[in-house]
Amino acid sequence: MIDLYTARTPNGFKATVTLEELEIPYNVLAINLSDMDQKKDWFLKINPNGRIPAIIDRDNDDFAVFESGAIMMYLADKAGKLLPTETKARSRVIQWLMFQMGGIGPMMGQANVFYRYFPEKYQPAIDRYQNESRRLCEVIDSHLADNEWLAGDFSIADIANWCWIRRHDWSGFSLDGLDHLNRWLEVINARPACQKGVNIPPEEEVVSDTDKAKEILKFVVK
Repeated sequence: MIDLYTARTPNGFKATVTLEELEIPYNVLAINLSDMDQKKDWFLKINPNGRIPAIIDRDNDDFAVFESGAIMMYLADKAGKLLPTETKARSRVIQWLMFQMGGIGPMMGQANVFYRYFPEKYQPAIDRYQNESRRLCEVIDSHLADNEWLAGDFSIADIANWCWIRRHDWSGFSLDGLDHLNRWLEVINARPACQKGVNIPPEEEVVSDTDKAKEILKFVVK
């Protein structure tokens, strides 16, 4: 059983969608970001960086994993799916996973900050991050012109990039004209596991689970 500490963010959804696609049983422990649960001492014992998601694998000596991409790789290896073992095929998946982690995620994240959250609008920053996010999506669109998926078969690379790009509107940029990317988005949107994964935790249940988490950690973190 996997204990998943998460919240309703693209990085959180990377973990839940992966778990759903792999059909690995898991417990959800919702982290209330507004209450700064992720910065409290009990959580920092799991992830010293104070970010979600994080997991504890109860079936593997209570092994803790943080960083969304590392979690996806760990879970895929555990299940033997969504991440090949052959060297070149595995590298292709990891390359596109790193593309999301080093490009799509940070650029769209900064676009979100400057476009949505900053009280003052600094247009050069908004333009920079929106334009770079769009450029990265154009890279994917070009690749998908000759490929059904990002790296051979459907993989954690597709999940990671989809979890971010599906919310391009929140970052304030358009995918107009990116026909191959939009085709890819629609196909993943229709996958039942993906649909389920992006509603965990359910929006109406986003509350702090700190007390429950602390109780579990008494037996997990020494």
